[in-house]
Amino acid sequence: MSKLAGKPAPGGRTGLRLGFLGTGWIGRNRMAAICATGLVDTVFVSDPDPVCREEALALARDSHAVAGLNAMLNEGVDGVVIATPSALHAEQAIHALQSGTAVFCQKPLGRTAAEAAAVVAAARDADRLLAVDFSYRRTRAMEAIADRVQSGALGRIYAVECVFHNAYGPNKPWFYDPRLSGGGCIMDLGVHLVDLLLWALGFPEVDTVHVRRFAKGEPLHDSDVAEDHALAMLSLAGGIEARLACSWNLSAGQDAVIEMRFHGTKGSASMVNRDGSFYDFHGWAMQGTACETLAEPPDDWGGRASSDWAGRLAQGRGFDPAVDHLVAVSDVLDRLRGDVSAASARFVAS
Repeated sequence: MSKLAGKPAPGGRTGLRLGFLGTGWIGRNRMAAICATGLVDTVFVSDPDPVCREEALALARDSHAVAGLNAMLNEGVDGVVIATPSALHAEQAIHALQSGTAVFCQKPLGRTAAEAAAVVAAARDADRLLAVDFSYRRTRAMEAIADRVQSGALGRIYAVECVFHNAYGPNKPWFYDPRLSGGGCIMDLGVHLVDLLLWALGFPEVDTVHVRRFAKGEPLHDSDVAEDHALAMLSLAGGIEARLACSWNLSAGQDAVIEMRFHGTKGSASMVNRDGSFYDFHGWAMQGTACETLAEPPDDWGGRASSDWAGRLAQGRGFDPAVDHLVAVSDVLDRLRGDVSAASARFVAS
């Protein structure tokens, strides 16, 4: 028996059989987190890069390299973890789901809301567990803030500030081709901000979106070009106004600036990264000049979403209706990129 064997899994086996499609840094990180749960018996990995593939195989004792998704499905895996380029996510997820296999996918689920809606529909039709790696939800800081927002402790929320600036840019060329990535910094970084905004507020309707996109400092009006800076104002149901900013290669004076600030009639709460870190976050609640610490580093949050998916899969969970919200996030991203097909995507989702 594998050293990773653990609790009962579907079919009465001692552990899950999982496929990991794409084993770059994020894919390996999520693989390590899932295997550490003790729920996994056998692992199948696939990656065209031999170095990534071999590093992934070293993470699990009972692991095997296979040629691709079809080979994984032929092995009878319970679930597939997808960490491939964005253009492949929807097609691969739909294929796995229609084959009766659960899916955990890196963001974005699809390049458009229509693609995301098609994946959710496939999960519903197959009654299979689907989740997307919106990992920032699982930071202790953001969980504490969401609790304050949803409990009414901050009063009526009326303003939110969302920021994600990366002093660098992606190191893979496909990120800069919207046909492959779905967009520029909005799809890469803004997706997390939109998700955190809607999730913390309970997914209110987004009434209007006003956005300005830039590439190398020049205004953009062409969705076929990947933006490297975006500024937006979103008006949400309930009289909530949100300001969003995200960028690549900004002269930020540090590696990253990541902030979520919620302002209500009884107080405010914020999540702010520490010293430019992509991983370390402070959480605070404020009232007047008083400030209460909600969370502080260290906090090993990166693999929590994937581990939660594996735990639910081991319990035999099927379709989760909460994934309908994934289409709402994608719809806002369409609108931020100026995609006029957003309305039709909302119709597809319904």
